[in-house]
Formats: sequence, structure tokens, C-alpha cells
Amino acid sequence: MLRWLVSIIVVAAGLASTAAPARAADPKPRPAPSFSLPSRHGTASLDSLRGRVVLVDFWASWCQPCRKSFPWMKAMSERYGPRGFTVVAINLDKEPAAATAFLDRFEAPFEIAFDPAGEAADAYKVSVMPTSFLIDRSGVIVSTHAGFDPRKAAAAESLIAGACAR
Repeated sequence: MLRWLVSIIVVAAGLASTAAPARAADPKPRPAPSFSLPSRHGTASLDSLRGRVVLVDFWASWCQPCRKSFPWMKAMSERYGPRGFTVVAINLDKEPAAATAFLDRFEAPFEIAFDPAGEAADAYKVSVMPTSFLIDRSGVIVSTHAGFDPRKAAAAESLIAGACAR
């Protein structure tokens, strides 16, 4: 009996650690916390983007899934930018050189902001890298996603397309 119970626990733990949460609509929509952060081109401010659909993505240079999410965010930015979509990728590295080295390797033609103290990440309750929040034109979080799984990219894109259509 004990051996069977231990086997179940090991299998369940393995599944929980490898499964990426699905991107889904938030059950209780809430206003996105405001932020104003230094960026590569001045200041990134969520308030200045009201009226646009915004993907706020928290990332770090050491994050392996972020290496896959950046090309996807680039494609989404190019595809949906003309429809009112903006990506703001917020870096949480404490050392600017680490973020710079990452950005030298992974093209990011979207807004990059820096939050080394983690204040915006705390306001959004980020606990996993990357974590992204899709925010509608009125400033409400309509979906969240922890992690990045390319196999679920089509579902995420569908949420972006829907938000841009409204």
C-alpha cells in the first residue's frame, strides 16, 4: 500500500512540474496594476497605453522558456501591432549587463522595461518566469499565463486576436 501511494505521489509530482499552465481567461477580471518603469527608450508606462491591447510579460535573462517566448512575442507584435496591440516585456534582472546580453541574442522589437527591484512584479504577483498578462483596451487583465509552451501559442494568439477585435 505504501509503495503504491509513493508511486502515485512521484507520478503526480512529475506531472505537476512539467505541465505548463494553460493560458486562460481570468475568472475574476481585475484592473491591471499601473507601472512606470525605465525602458530602453525612456519610460514604459501602462497608463500611456490605455486604448491598446497590451501583453505585459515578466522575464529574466536566466529564464530558459523566455528564449522561446521572445520570438513568439516578436511575431505577435508584428502581426497585431497594426490592430492596436503592444508588448511590454519587463526584465527583472538585478544586473543590467545580464539583460543586455540576453537582448543581444534575442531580437525584441517591442518595449523593454526594467524592474530590478521587482516592484511591478510584486504588484502583479509574479512567481514564475515568464509570466504574462493580457490587458484589454480599458486596462483590465483578461488572461494570465505562467511559463511558455510553444504548443499552446495558438490558443494564446487567439486570445490576443479576440481582444484586438473588441
